[in-house]
Amino acid sequence: MSFKGAGGTAGGTGRFFLGLIMFLVGGYLLLDAIQVNNNFYMGYGLFSVGRFQVTSGLIMIPFMIGVGMIFFNTSNYIGWLLAAGSLALLIFGVIASTHFSLRPMSAFELIMILVLLMGGIGLFLSSFRNSSRW
Repeated sequence: MSFKGAGGTAGGTGRFFLGLIMFLVGGYLLLDAIQVNNNFYMGYGLFSVGRFQVTSGLIMIPFMIGVGMIFFNTSNYIGWLLAAGSLALLIFGVIASTHFSLRPMSAFELIMILVLLMGGIGLFLSSFRNSSRW
């Protein structure tokens, strides 16, 4: 009776877990090094219609009108469309104004993160190969 390793092959189970741990630690360190900034405010231009800049504050006007229409008559489809469309545009504006950047770090830190990440992927995938061929 032969013991099967990762993926049902005779590959190393130890390589599987070591690669998985390295990949997870490298991925965590990479995501931890990313800074997220947002420039969203009420005067931020979301998009243009011709030469007219539509700001995030302008999106609130149809939202308020839609909410007023909904409170007056809950079966008013135009009110629901205005409120839901405005909320969708606000969410789009927040996501579109998000900026990602890496925090300042030394070359050693970046190299260690990349070695953990890519080395972990390599070890993880190599554990699925049959090691009896070597």
